[in-house]
Amino acid sequence: MDNVAIVTLVILGWLVAAGIMLAFWLWHLRLRNVGVVDLGWTSSVVLVAILEAALGSGDLVRRWVIAGMFAVWGVRLGAYLLRDRVLGRPEDPRYVDLRERQSPVAAGSFFLFFQAQAVLAVLLSAPALIASLNPSPGLSAIEIGAAGLWAVALTGEAIADRQLERFKTRRDTKGRTCRDGLWRYSRHPNYFFEWLIWIAYASFAAASPWGGLAFLCPLLIFYLLFRVTGIPATEAQALRTKGDDYRRYQETTSVFVPWFPRGAA
Repeated sequence: MDNVAIVTLVILGWLVAAGIMLAFWLWHLRLRNVGVVDLGWTSSVVLVAILEAALGSGDLVRRWVIAGMFAVWGVRLGAYLLRDRVLGRPEDPRYVDLRERQSPVAAGSFFLFFQAQAVLAVLLSAPALIASLNPSPGLSAIEIGAAGLWAVALTGEAIADRQLERFKTRRDTKGRTCRDGLWRYSRHPNYFFEWLIWIAYASFAAASPWGGLAFLCPLLIFYLLFRVTGIPATEAQALRTKGDDYRRYQETTSVFVPWFPRGAA
């Protein structure tokens, strides 16, 4: 594909993502639950990645392997988000706080916030685009290793999410912090394995021309987790609802990378 065709494909991906996020924005108005933005973002990333794989000019096997990796990730994460943040769930306190404070993020009933996720989806689909333009036949050892890392990370994230779900269903957990399984070794194992998934996507793309650019994606995910909507907001909410129990958890447990706790929790 020439440069014009690549730019056209990127613009087409943005239009698809923008349309998806518009639909989710309208849905959120009906539900009054901004939490659907996470589900919309996940759907946008997957569909843009599949579009780029379908229309890319590279090797067919490589295109569908990377598309499959994005699709499986999206279906699993989307199903979890639907259960955890949308169906029968109250709005995430983070978004309630933004609305009540009349934050600029909440201006226009979060319309620009939703559309920003469309732009983010296009940026984060870069590993799929890069890999889908690689004409080399077959998969390299780097790509096979990246796919293996992706499988491990996806499994780890699914286990962490399931352990937290089970903890929340217990009757004796009000005001208490989950320390089950992976949560004993990291305060945010789900975020850690999510970040590893993006490392895997970037590593897969690294075998293609210009593949090094794909590592901007895990860097962006890391920034979002630590500086924007991930860990800071999650921990602030945990401190409000769990108080001293969560403070003790912070003192003994690694914030991100799973590691042995410092003394008894």
